[in-house]
Amino acid sequence: MKTLLRQAIVLFLGLTVLTGIAYPLLVTGIAQAAFPHAASGSLVEANGKVVGSSLIGQAFTEPRYFWGRPSATTPAAYNAAASTGSNQGPTNPALTDAAKQRIAALRQADPGNSAPVPVDLATASASGLDPEISPAAAEYQVGRVAKARGVAPDKVRELVAANTKGRQFGVLGEPRVNVLELNLALDQAVR
Repeated sequence: MKTLLRQAIVLFLGLTVLTGIAYPLLVTGIAQAAFPHAASGSLVEANGKVVGSSLIGQAFTEPRYFWGRPSATTPAAYNAAASTGSNQGPTNPALTDAAKQRIAALRQADPGNSAPVPVDLATASASGLDPEISPAAAEYQVGRVAKARGVAPDKVRELVAANTKGRQFGVLGEPRVNVLELNLALDQAVR
């Protein structure tokens, strides 16, 4: 019996060291060597300060900024510790009500804009942390942002175009705009 207990303890400690210490250190070291920016959280700096991550959305609410996709995380928006969708199905009235409220807020922020609201501005993503919006969602907001900043819409459109990323490897995903990076470029170009 002592031999079995001893073997179990040795095996437990060996696997703990292997899978709990050695493997994570090896994977972290490889990631840091091969992809240092991504392995460090894809942090974005402005004026020498970290202002966010290009992988996690942020709640921009001022009219002078582009707004990201709504977040379903609670208690705070874009809470990476609570990454989750709302789990509300298409027949759930709460989902419909949330989308209606988001559309109403967008219309209120830009009263003259009668364009259809892109779906990614009215619905939250599965993770609740999307850092990107579609080019259509960015275009929908160009007028509001230009007006709030006192610049021509074409200047804002140029920044959107410059910050639009195409499909990965030319075939994967859809074109997208990172909201944090676009807003930082906007702050640099238009004070």
